[in-house]
Amino acid sequence: MQIGVNVRHSKPVDAAVVGFTRPRSRPRALVVQLLYGRQALSQGLTASLASQAAGLLPAPGPDRFGSTPDGERYTESGPGLTAELLAGSTRHQVVTVAPVLAAE
Repeated sequence: MQIGVNVRHSKPVDAAVVGFTRPRSRPRALVVQLLYGRQALSQGLTASLASQAAGLLPAPGPDRFGSTPDGERYTESGPGLTAELLAGSTRHQVVTVAPVLAAE
């Protein structure tokens, strides 16, 4: 009898933040630009990450909204914020924001 263990790996990658969900003062999740131009919605931000992101997010333009490929609406942010992500290697990629956000 064989017992298989499915090990999921995540590797850190840097990605440009292109938007956020909910109010800028307490974003619930970030929209990031991944390789090959693909956009993804991050998992929910912890309270400390949301607070950090709120202080670094560039001001959005007036009524600038977008939606991810899966239909989630978000507010577009200006350029200038990069997030370190842990991007899973599974077919349905999970994107988690690491505790490092950097304004350019």
